[in-house]
Amino acid sequence: MLELHEIARSLQSGKAQETVDLITQALAENYAIEDILKQGLIAGMAAVERRYRKNEIFIPEVLITVRALNMGIRLLKPFLDACETPQKGTVVIGTVKGDIQEIEKNLIAVMMRGMGLRVIDLGAAVTSERFIEAAERENARIIACTAALTTTMPHMKTLVQAVIAAKLRDQVKIMISGAPVTERYCEAIGADIYAPDAISAAEMAEAYCSSAESRPGGSRDTLEKREP
Repeated sequence: MLELHEIARSLQSGKAQETVDLITQALAENYAIEDILKQGLIAGMAAVERRYRKNEIFIPEVLITVRALNMGIRLLKPFLDACETPQKGTVVIGTVKGDIQEIEKNLIAVMMRGMGLRVIDLGAAVTSERFIEAAERENARIIACTAALTTTMPHMKTLVQAVIAAKLRDQVKIMISGAPVTERYCEAIGADIYAPDAISAAEMAEAYCSSAESRPGGSRDTLEKREP
C-alpha cells in the first residue's frame, strides 16, 4: 500500500509524472483528498520552500517542482473544488501590478486550499482594481498579494489605499508576502497580515477565517506567525 510521504518525496525530486502516478494510486486506494494534499503535495512543497529559503536549491529546481505540483493539483482539482468550503472563507490572491513571478503566490494558493479555504487566483500582475472587483464579487475575507521585486512593492501600498477608497476596509483584510517584503513594511503601508512564507500565509488565513471572533476592520490584527 502506498505511503503518502512517497508523493512528497517524488514532488521534491521534481518527478512530475511519477507524482501524478502516485496520486492516482492514492486515489485508487481511497486515501482522503485532504490527506493526499497535506501529507503529499503540501508536505513536499513545504520542504522545497525551506530548502529554497536556505539557498540549498535555486529557482530552476523550484520551477521543476512547481511543474510537478501543478500537474498534481490539476489531477486533484475536481476533488478540491468539491471539497472547498465557502463558509470558511474566500481569499482572492495574485501578484501585484508589474510583478510576474508567481512561484510564491502559487505555493500560497495551494496551501490555502489545503486548509479548506476557497481561493480565487487572479494570476500575475494584478491591478488594484482587479483585486477589488474580485473581492467584492466573491465576498472575499482576505486579499492576498505577493511581490518578488522591490520595484513592485509600492503597488501593495496602492492596493491598501484603493481598498480604503472603495470603502471596503471594514470588509476585507489585506495580506502581503514575498521575498523583499517585511513585517515593518506591512505596518508602514497599513496592511493587515504579513506572511513570511507560504505555510504561514495559509495558517494565518485559515485561523482568521475560522475564528468566530474575527471581524474585518481597518486595524491590523495581532496574529501568531510561524517562524520562516
